[in-house]
Amino acid sequence: MGVGSSCSRLYANHVFLFRITTTTRWCHPCSLFHSTSSNVPPPLGTLHALFIKNGSLQTLNSANHLLTLYVKSNDIGHAQKLFDEIPHTNTQTWTILISGFARVGSSGVVFHLFREMQEKGAFPNQYTLSSVFKCCSLNNSLQLGKGVHAWMLRNGVDLDVVLGNSILDLYLKCKVFEYAERLFELMNEVDVVSWNIMVSAYLREGDVEKSLDMFRGLPYKDVVSWNTIVDGLMQCGYEGLALEQLYCMVKCGTEFSAVSFSIALILASSLSLVELGRQLHGMVLKIGFCRDDFIRSSLVEMYCKCGRMDKASIVLKDVPLDFLKKGNAEVTCKEPKAGMVSWGSMVSGYVWNGKYEDGLKIFRLMVRGLVVVDIRTVTTIISACADAGILEFGRHVHAYIQKIGHRIDSYVGSSLIDMYSKSGSLDDAWTIFKQINEPNIVSWTSMISGCAIHGQGKQAICLFEEMLNLGIIPNEVTFLGVLNACSHAGLLEEGCRYFRMMKYAYFINPGVEHCTSMVDLYGRAGRLTETKNFIFENGISHLSSVWKSFLSSCRLHKNVEMVKWVAEKLLQVVPSDPGVYVLLSNVCASTHRWEEAARVRSLMHQRGIKKQPGQSWIQLKDQIHTFVMGDRSHPQDKEIYSYLDSLIGRLKEIGYSLDVKLVMQDVEEEQGEVLITHHSEKLAVVFGIINTANRTPIRIIKNLRICTDCHNFIKYASQLLDRKIIVRDVHRFHHFKHGSCSCGDYW
Repeated sequence: MGVGSSCSRLYANHVFLFRITTTTRWCHPCSLFHSTSSNVPPPLGTLHALFIKNGSLQTLNSANHLLTLYVKSNDIGHAQKLFDEIPHTNTQTWTILISGFARVGSSGVVFHLFREMQEKGAFPNQYTLSSVFKCCSLNNSLQLGKGVHAWMLRNGVDLDVVLGNSILDLYLKCKVFEYAERLFELMNEVDVVSWNIMVSAYLREGDVEKSLDMFRGLPYKDVVSWNTIVDGLMQCGYEGLALEQLYCMVKCGTEFSAVSFSIALILASSLSLVELGRQLHGMVLKIGFCRDDFIRSSLVEMYCKCGRMDKASIVLKDVPLDFLKKGNAEVTCKEPKAGMVSWGSMVSGYVWNGKYEDGLKIFRLMVRGLVVVDIRTVTTIISACADAGILEFGRHVHAYIQKIGHRIDSYVGSSLIDMYSKSGSLDDAWTIFKQINEPNIVSWTSMISGCAIHGQGKQAICLFEEMLNLGIIPNEVTFLGVLNACSHAGLLEEGCRYFRMMKYAYFINPGVEHCTSMVDLYGRAGRLTETKNFIFENGISHLSSVWKSFLSSCRLHKNVEMVKWVAEKLLQVVPSDPGVYVLLSNVCASTHRWEEAARVRSLMHQRGIKKQPGQSWIQLKDQIHTFVMGDRSHPQDKEIYSYLDSLIGRLKEIGYSLDVKLVMQDVEEEQGEVLITHHSEKLAVVFGIINTANRTPIRIIKNLRICTDCHNFIKYASQLLDRKIIVRDVHRFHHFKHGSCSCGDYW
């Protein structure tokens, strides 16, 4: 026997009278797999009828041959019926039927047939046992597998390499590495498949050192071996080592398969190695794999992730969409099914590169061209709508999901919650959350984070506590959401409690964002000394984000001396950050220290550092309109400025006054009013007012923090015009209604 007495001792505890039992309720296979058609499809039906007519079914070889044909055509229902009609069966007959059910993954049926086979006196061979072990691996049925192995040892079944590999696969998938290693050592014959199984198993466990040792010990490495090690190392996060092995593969002269190219292209995209990707592309064209759908999709993804959208477009020229126009040339769709994956990758590429409008355009063309859009592409578009704050298009995508019949599960639901939250419609986010039957941690986290950015700190805390009561364990993202909620709502005591809970109850090490949120929480509350202590006590003085947050708080509370000290610390960490210079200059200007402000601005100019310009966006129908301060490029600029001047006059009558202290230049008051009047958010709001019906909500996105004057302007405008105005700045949402803001002037 192939394994020997040592292996017998290994399984001594599992030697028992073999009798497979299963918790799966047994139904007759015929009832599970009977064809919906009453007629057997030709040509097997014709052959079957002929065998019955001439009596060939009485001959076991003929019956086994017909049974094999049914199994190979995956017609398991008729295979079972034929099996029941065969008067005398042998081991081969049972094995053919068992292998058929194993092929379709019907493990419970396989276990039942294997037991019945023994009861009928048929002795299983290596092929029968391989099918049984395959089902044990599929179900992680370790005890059943051990029992079958023990039965083999008692009955003297020889262990050939195929059967040995099946047992190896079972033990490794069930993570009993001691058994697998012992069996591997005792196998008289191992092949490259045996080695690949072992290497792959250690990679799945993250044991890179062990897997590399085994791989290097391989007597022969086929293309599957190289694919296994390169892909496994990449999956474990060792892209550098994976790249080394890829170069070794080329050096050894191993011919690439389609899978090899796909893995290599994914590796090139993850490392943003566009030159490597171009070389692989050349090999693909040379070998003739360019028509392979998966490779083509990998090529598109590689070029997209490397920022080469032009190259990605060239790859797709053979799979265009109906209605898609490239320049002035209209093309027609030749392979809509093949194009689905590739064009989905193209949509994702535009989104990755921040070209949301292009991504939305391609998605719209896919839908109009009746190309089936996979759910991954749909969720990518939802993410783009969330990042760009495009509510109406997001609603269209939501309707599309419902139209194609995809249920709102936790995965899609979480994306929709995020989209609606970031687009300013928290009510819609709540509606989606309540529709999810069993929300997972991602769904809860999305809803908590949504409440946080809308300033609903107490609601976020209630959600968090409810989640804990249901036994759902929070992760680092969940804690970040609840800490941000406390920060935006000024809930200092609660924020400190959750920070301690994260560290000491759930043993989550605070990341950069958690620490920044705590600095923000202390700073907003005016606890500047405690903020300073927190930074040094937690060893985060090297992080620019915490100093930026601290600097904003010092400015908010007008502590000029602390501003200077923090600014010096921040400039040591990031000497070229324009935000530091702007903040420091603004603080000096707000206290009329014009000479100091001028020196800061001059230093900024000398070092070639440019301030990020303030921008605001508003979407009307399918078009996004962008504004900057003093913008005169818009087609409606005369109408916008005329209405703005008139509106400011009306607002002054009900108490609004321009805050010229915010003008960070040493100019006369009248000039200061002109400068601050033309901030980008004011222009965007006015554009929305004059282009929408009364009482229609106006939604604005701002790339910087909204200034105090614009905040007051929009509050008074919402009161005078009885309009709801929603502004999403870089930190949070502001819902203006009836002259007040949801932030309570705390932002």
